[in-house]
Amino acid sequence: MDMDLFVTPRKRLVELLREKGIKDERVLKAIETVPRHLFVSEALQAYAYDDSALPIGYGQTISQPYTVAFMLEKLNVEPGHKVLDVGTGSGYQAALLAELGADVYSIERIYPLYEEAKERLAKLGYHNVKVFYRDGWIGLPEFAPYDRIVVAAAASHPPEKLLEQLKTGGIMIIPIGDEYFQKLVRILKVDENKYEKQDLGPFVFVPLKKGKE
Repeated sequence: MDMDLFVTPRKRLVELLREKGIKDERVLKAIETVPRHLFVSEALQAYAYDDSALPIGYGQTISQPYTVAFMLEKLNVEPGHKVLDVGTGSGYQAALLAELGADVYSIERIYPLYEEAKERLAKLGYHNVKVFYRDGWIGLPEFAPYDRIVVAAAASHPPEKLLEQLKTGGIMIIPIGDEYFQKLVRILKVDENKYEKQDLGPFVFVPLKKGKE
């Protein structure tokens, strides 16, 4: 399907997100720019600009646009920031981070999704995104520290290895909870031993599993 067919739906989605409280114009511009329909199967492209999560296979989803926009707004990414993106999935969030000017290091634990996202992002020209087949609980210590870390799967607690890889003054956004109740948490690393946490409210994510598949 021709990308031009989706320009109007994408603009409508941006207006809906603005009505729902997203104020960061850079985030809204990124969402208007990235062709979300190319991050889902052809059978679901007609629904790509609805404000809803969609399946991408292997028990995973591409998150609801409002959820992604909310997380990115709270992450406060600046051009040139080094960002660790845990849970590549389709690669959509990584593409939005790239549009915000970040150098993105993205981790996916499910091999077919890793391969698909890596190929998709390269084809779309997102050369400032590097995708790795890794365990999200471990992160990418070889490229640390990171200005920002964003986790798109729910953990019972913030992974210690990820906190270690966050730069002092850096921010992590991560859903915390179990399969029944989760809340999104913003963590500011004040120094090596001190963190400030802010509860951003209830959201629903797939679980952050250990190991690779």
